[in-house]
Amino acid sequence: MGSHGIKDRVAIVGMGCTRFTEHWDKGVDELLLAATGDAFASAGVDKEQVDAYWLGTAQSGMSGLTLSRPLRLRDKPVTRVENFCATGSEALRQAAYAVASGAYDMAMAVGVEKVKDSGYQGLNAFPIPGDGTARTLTAAAMFSMVAPAYADRYGVSEQEMRTVLARIAAKNHANGARNPRAQFRREMSVERLCAMPAVAGGLSVFDCAGVADGSAAAIVVRAEDAHRYTDRPLYIKALSFVAGDGGGLTDPAYDYTTFPEVAASAADAYAQAGVTSPRDELAMAEVHDCFTPTELVLLEDLGFAERGQAWKEVLAGGYDLDGALPVNPDGGLKACGHPVGASGLRMMFEAWLQLRGEAPDERRISTYGSRSLALTHNLGGYPGEMVSFVSIVGV
Repeated sequence: MGSHGIKDRVAIVGMGCTRFTEHWDKGVDELLLAATGDAFASAGVDKEQVDAYWLGTAQSGMSGLTLSRPLRLRDKPVTRVENFCATGSEALRQAAYAVASGAYDMAMAVGVEKVKDSGYQGLNAFPIPGDGTARTLTAAAMFSMVAPAYADRYGVSEQEMRTVLARIAAKNHANGARNPRAQFRREMSVERLCAMPAVAGGLSVFDCAGVADGSAAAIVVRAEDAHRYTDRPLYIKALSFVAGDGGGLTDPAYDYTTFPEVAASAADAYAQAGVTSPRDELAMAEVHDCFTPTELVLLEDLGFAERGQAWKEVLAGGYDLDGALPVNPDGGLKACGHPVGASGLRMMFEAWLQLRGEAPDERRISTYGSRSLALTHNLGGYPGEMVSFVSIVGV
């Protein structure tokens, strides 16, 4: 990797996040105003003090006007970005690097998506002509192939695998039940989840992230300026982004038990941040659990477990709120839902709450006070053709 990183050069000083849910009474404008308003308030600034804006949205707007119009921004640069489901993280990455470069003193990253009343079922790309090698399956079908591949490679029985995936879903639903910003706020038992009928491969509806509306925002400044706006900033330790070449779709050796782009972006992020043992050094992680087998593979690609061992750690509760490394303490995509442009910044918002000690007691991570780093992971695409973002932040 050629990235030198911007460790401790940029800090997040304000954040806001709406609830992720079916916002039938709110449009894109209202969601943006809510998230940015909370971010402005938490940093004690107004829109005029922000020098530049980055807006991440996949389907809810085609230019910077999507943000400048409802905020009534005048003479401000507003850049609209999109990078599949990692769109919110892309907005943060660009805003942070803009501040680190010295081009701006203060920048804002905003993510938004409004899909529930649009007829969309999630991320839908425009039909782009291709060479015939692109996938023809749904996202659920593509990710469903991860489970049997993992089970076959590591000798996990079909029933054990079903229980492991249900355990992941149950963990995230338990966390989401305690999160007022989550879309789904009801606990689900492993037994009930195992009894759900399959809808894609071996996956049930409750192995899949929900579709939601929502928005989240972050304000970033140079690290030396951070305490002018908050006494508890989050310092950016690493921002890594990797785009794969799509070769997994045509490579007969690709076996669906790893996402190489994730492993590469994680290695780069750890190098930037100086992390050598993520399982021992991170206080928490937010990972892109678009489907339960995705989270299982991510635990290994991110270095939280040895290859072929994550399923045992899941069953042992190692990634629960009171586990050795809490994963998705806000419920993840599974319980929060997935408004594409906002999810990456929602993950960062949870790190903001947890590391600053603002998460409520009933879902505070067990590592709070003993570790000071958090990881967020946000991917876009499918097994074999993926982009991957990994951040590490700390107090």
